[in-house]
Amino acid sequence: MQQRTHLMLSLFLPLLYTTSSFSSIPSTDTFVYGGCSQLKYGPGSSYQLNVNSLLTSLLSSSSFAAYNSSTYPGQDSSPLYGLYQCRGDVSTSDCYRCVQAAISQIGVLCSGSCGGAIQLQGCFVKYDNATFIGAPDRTMVANKCGPVTSGSGTDLLSRRDEVLTELGSRSGSFRVSTVGYVSGMAQCVGDLSAAECADCLSEAIERVRGGCGASLSGDVYLGKCYVRYTASGVYGKAGNDSEDEAGKTLAIIIGLLAGVALIILFLSFLRKVFEAGKGG
Repeated sequence: MQQRTHLMLSLFLPLLYTTSSFSSIPSTDTFVYGGCSQLKYGPGSSYQLNVNSLLTSLLSSSSFAAYNSSTYPGQDSSPLYGLYQCRGDVSTSDCYRCVQAAISQIGVLCSGSCGGAIQLQGCFVKYDNATFIGAPDRTMVANKCGPVTSGSGTDLLSRRDEVLTELGSRSGSFRVSTVGYVSGMAQCVGDLSAAECADCLSEAIERVRGGCGASLSGDVYLGKCYVRYTASGVYGKAGNDSEDEAGKTLAIIIGLLAGVALIILFLSFLRKVFEAGKGG
């Protein structure tokens, strides 16, 4: 099974990867990484119909469940396998919107590909004609380290290691930990057993610990799990300080312009009413 998994992954094109620390999540549908199979299918083929049917089924399921996998028997072609998973703290409505965005983006990114995978901030979607459901996969698919601390690296490393240790020791497929100003998050894909999830997270934790050193943030995505930490603030905060200030300034400007427009319209209305009264 492991050899088959490695073979399957080798068929994927290099992954695209653009992500920021999870403490500055702009929205659940922000792109993190994606990759596509090199094997292609022709437009209008039965396989394309199967892909569309599978993704439609997964999207429908996401309106009431945070995870689901599906095997589409295929019509005049090989079977098709797929799954989606939403982040453990995402609401049902946001899960549906995230999966919808993921399917829309993977449709563009992997157009004509027999397999594809995409990770957004709030959800993960994957499909392929080679079975992968239930198979452990600890292959590194994406990683990123933030800037190195300019202050006390010893304090950061101590808090970060405590967070990572808690993430590794807790149960469940979705885990969150905060120690002081350092927060962490980890998640396994729902088709893994508890033991497989623990093994996957253990490797991801070691990779982020060894690879990111005294960085203020670190993300490691393996095939079936990920671990992330950040020292930039409280988990779930939307945007860093400069982005927040810019966003607030823009919102104020837009609000002022809208207010001015309403005042102009109101004054124009009053003028017309006054002129109509004079004319009467």
